[in-house]
Amino acid sequence: MRLAGGYVFSMPSFDVVSEIDMQEVKNAVDQAHREISNRFDFKNTNSTIELDEKGMGITMESASQDRMFALRQVLEEKMVKRGVSMKALDFGDIEDAAGGRARLKVDLKAGIPSDMAKKINVFIKELKMKGVQSSTQGDQLRVNGKKRDHLQEVIAELKAGEFDLPLQFQNFRD
Repeated sequence: MRLAGGYVFSMPSFDVVSEIDMQEVKNAVDQAHREISNRFDFKNTNSTIELDEKGMGITMESASQDRMFALRQVLEEKMVKRGVSMKALDFGDIEDAAGGRARLKVDLKAGIPSDMAKKINVFIKELKMKGVQSSTQGDQLRVNGKKRDHLQEVIAELKAGEFDLPLQFQNFRD
C-alpha cells in the first residue's frame, strides 16, 4: 500500500485457501448412513459410517473388505453430489477390526500445510509473470500483482495445476 497525496493505492490481490463446507460433509455422511441402512446388499453387515466429534475425520466399518469398497463408493457419491471435492478426503488403508470386520478411516484435509504452500509459491514463481508475488499467511496464500489480468491467469493456472488439495480463490480485490 502506498500513500500519495492522501490517497491509498493497493495492488490487486486474492487469497488462495483450502476449505471444506463441514455442513455439506455432515449432510453427505448422513445421506450415506441412510442409504446403507436401506440397501439390501448392506443388510446384516452392521455397516456404519460416522463423522468424528471434532469433524475432521470419518470412520467406516463393515463386515468385509468388499462391503467396505461398496461403502466407500456410497460415501464418495454422496460427497460429490453435495459438492465436496474428493481432494479433501484422505482415505487410509482398510484395517482389520474386531470380529473379522473391516475398518476404514478417512481424514478431511482443510487449510494449506506449509510444504504445499511452498510448492504453490514455487509454481506461481515459475509462471514468470511480471509483478506477481505470493506469500504464505498461516494456512492460506496471498497473491499480489500489478495487473488484474495477470492475477486471473494465475488463478487459471492454479486451477489447471495438479495439487492434492481443493483450492478456492477468495477476496479478489482490485
